[in-house]
Order: sequence, then C-alpha cells, then structure tokens
Amino acid sequence: MKTAVIVFPGSNCDRDMAVALREATGQAPAMIWHKDSRLPEGLDLIAVPGGFSFGDYLRCGAIAAQSPIMREVVAFAEKGGHVLGVCNGFQVLIETGLLPGVLMRNATLKFVCRDVQLRVDEAQSAFTRGYAAGQEIVLPVAHHDGCYVADDATLKQLEDDQRIAFRYRDAVNGSMNDIAGILSTNRRVLGMMPHPERAVDAKVLGTDGLPMFRTLADSMVTA
Repeated sequence: MKTAVIVFPGSNCDRDMAVALREATGQAPAMIWHKDSRLPEGLDLIAVPGGFSFGDYLRCGAIAAQSPIMREVVAFAEKGGHVLGVCNGFQVLIETGLLPGVLMRNATLKFVCRDVQLRVDEAQSAFTRGYAAGQEIVLPVAHHDGCYVADDATLKQLEDDQRIAFRYRDAVNGSMNDIAGILSTNRRVLGMMPHPERAVDAKVLGTDGLPMFRTLADSMVTA
C-alpha cells in the first residue's frame, strides 16, 4: 500500500498521520509539500492532515484548498482514489468541493480539545470496515470550527445514502445530526473532525483509531 500525506504551512498532525500509516502499512508515506504540482505514481491513499493551514485565515482550509497539490488530489479522488481528511483536512476537502456542506465555528464559540465518544454509523467503506455499525469508539478532537452544517437536501441525501460515517455520541460542537464524519458519493473520500491518527497507541490515547488504518491497508492489498 502506497500512501502520501499532504503538508501545508501550519499543519501540525502530519507526523501523527505518517506514524499511523507507517504502523498500519509497514511503509513510510511520502510527505508532499503543498507547492508541489505532482503526486507520486501508484498511490493508494492520500491523507490531508489536521492543523491550522495558513493560520486559518479567510475560512479554515480555504487557502490550502487552492494550493497546487490540491488540484492533483482532487483529480486523484475523481479517478476513484481514496482520500482521508482529518480535522483541518476535512475543512480543506469541503473547500475543494470533494465533500458537501460547511464547517462553522463551534456552537460554544470555544476551542474544544478532549476525547469524545462516537458512534459508527456506516461500516461498509474501506475506512470503516474494521468497525461494526452502531459500535461506540473514543477519539480525540481539537478544533474551533467543527460544527457541520448543510442544507436540508444535503442532509437528507447523506442520511438516505448512508454516507454519515461517524456521529458524536453527545453534543460536542453543534453539528447538525451530530455529524462527525461523512463519505463521498463513491465512499472513497472520508472527511472527519475527530483524530483517528492520535488513537493508535495503547500507551498514549488508546487504539480506537487503529482499525481504520489496518482496514485501509487490508483493503488496498486485497484490491
């Protein structure tokens, strides 16, 4: 399985993501700078990590979405490639149009940084097959603009198509329908606010994120 992590000015979870991918696949991912205009050949998965790309100016993820490499990431996704966007990465994927909706300021207007309980709503994608539908897991969150908002038609489509991957067990940031993560139409792009890459080591923050990375690796090898 060949992977890559996109790095922007202000990324601060890129190394966490690299560690999680290396542990799951046995290979270090390529670290791709945002000004690069080409991706390595033969990639199976691209990860867009958390952080504060470009200082969160304008809107979170808005400037990063215009980076040269993101044109290649969009093209990769449109060809059926797998893309994972976490926290700021989720914001970037929404800004590119790969995922619907918008991520607004938390309802409390405060930064939230703690472990949260999630419910796995969809367990059929390459990202979620390591879990059971309805399973509750614990992952950390760390964001100020994580309130997921969408119009009624988009919410209905997400619900009807079973494209809500994770929901918050309790109120965390005011997200509509308690949405913590969503999938693209083809289920090959996942955006989520909680950090699975920070929950892959029992000595640190638990291992509830590990099944995602192991399942991705197994899915790519099988494919």
